[in-house]
Amino acid sequence: MFPSSCKYSELYPVLFLTLSIGGIILNVIVITIADGQGREAAKLHDLNEPLIDHAEGQDFLNEAFKVIMDEVLCKGTDVKQKVCEWKEPDELALLLDLELRATGETQHRLLQRVRDVAKYSTKTCHPRFFNQQFAGVDYHSLAGQFLTDALNTNICTYELGPVFVLMEAEVLRGLRQLVGWAEGDGIFCPGGSISNMYAVNLARYQLFPEVKTKGLCSLPKLTIFTSPESHFSVKKGAAFLGIGTDNVILVKVDDRGRMIPEDLDEKIKLAKSQGAVPLLISCTSGTTVRGAFDPLDHIADVCERHKLWMHVDAAWGGSVLFSKQHTHLMKGVDRANSIAWNPHKMLLAGLQCSAFLLKDTTNLLKRCHSANATYLFQQDKFYDMNLDIGDKSVQCSRRVDCLKLWLMWKAVGSDGLAERVDKAFIHVRYLVEQMKKREGFQLLAEPEFVNVCFWYIPPSLRGKEGNADYHDRLAKVAPVIKERMMKQGTMMVGYQPLGDRVNFFRMVVFSPLVSQKDMDFFLNEIERLGSDL
Repeated sequence: MFPSSCKYSELYPVLFLTLSIGGIILNVIVITIADGQGREAAKLHDLNEPLIDHAEGQDFLNEAFKVIMDEVLCKGTDVKQKVCEWKEPDELALLLDLELRATGETQHRLLQRVRDVAKYSTKTCHPRFFNQQFAGVDYHSLAGQFLTDALNTNICTYELGPVFVLMEAEVLRGLRQLVGWAEGDGIFCPGGSISNMYAVNLARYQLFPEVKTKGLCSLPKLTIFTSPESHFSVKKGAAFLGIGTDNVILVKVDDRGRMIPEDLDEKIKLAKSQGAVPLLISCTSGTTVRGAFDPLDHIADVCERHKLWMHVDAAWGGSVLFSKQHTHLMKGVDRANSIAWNPHKMLLAGLQCSAFLLKDTTNLLKRCHSANATYLFQQDKFYDMNLDIGDKSVQCSRRVDCLKLWLMWKAVGSDGLAERVDKAFIHVRYLVEQMKKREGFQLLAEPEFVNVCFWYIPPSLRGKEGNADYHDRLAKVAPVIKERMMKQGTMMVGYQPLGDRVNFFRMVVFSPLVSQKDMDFFLNEIERLGSDL
């Protein structure tokens, strides 16, 4: 018997031997006697010390915050700085050195990585970021987000998140009050898409509770009704929940993109005549592209007539409920069964902050989603078990999303949030007025909300609307202008086709950081970038 190799562990007093006995290889662990009590004491000392050095970690965090303040919150909100520092993917990957390795790096190197991430990321807080339905920065909300991450807890039980269980209930109550519901339920979801899926799942469970135990084989063919301009998550939800995208029936819209209640009524009757069971109508308050508001009061009449669940996807437009001037856009919302509302959009609560509101008072959320996990929801706890809200959700680990909204709401009040909404509408009116004074800007329609949809017609295409290739050439204008603005970093705005309409710009104006000067800059920059096309 001869040892073919041996290795001493520096961490623990053991010897690893590999032995050969008659050609058979054996791995043997030998517990060794320490080289005196000093070595044993050293090893025990190592085991009694944390692996993380708090002083070093907190110093790193302080330095990292300085980078965040400088690169993101100071430079990122400065109109003299770029919205983005564009790099092609291969070049960016090389600059960032993304590979993960076995050994760690120095604090100096890590801080440089923080700077690189900040430098090459798109600055959504920039006043000239008009690309998405989230933009700007609210510092109180951001503080709430930092605090949320530092506390790093789950909101499934009261013992894990006592502050946030109570806070979420109060924030949801405040949102429901704006809707016009004195009672109800709700939950914060990971995005409006999930809120829309919750609505479908609850509507189905309410109508066919056996689906929870018996599954889809117990159900008839179900249908969902929505407009062709609703969010794509309606179809995704139908696919995810086993209803099928073919069973999402699209209702006609008017020339402003709003659902036509008469066509909805006809399509429900047709579905019934074909043996289907109508389940839910998904209305939209603030469609993604045109910002249209479906006529909720008239749709509610149809829902009541056919006894259907009425869901309102107000992820984008729900914040008009804060404004006395513009709340009329959602007249009839109090008649809905459920609502999706994303305060991280128009209110600047920070991604993500998505509320799902429910009129129901029968604990439908919990009945539909509960699994009664005994390791979490013990029935003999010393506090009120109703405060353990985890079984309302399909998730177990659920992030705290209420603090940033609560802190921001506390800071500026309902009046301050209403002012943000009203100011956005004022900026839109100004922008549209200025567009009408300039050649080359053609609106799809007068905006109903803060989405301004338009074509920019370069000088080479003006007066040539009758040419056979006009629309093909016009379709190429927005993508080229978008590429130029991105690579120069001057601003960001989105574009898209819609139905038979070729590519047009969609400008969304709502950040409280923007001014009329930014509106003027936007128009001038579109002209500068597209005048030679």
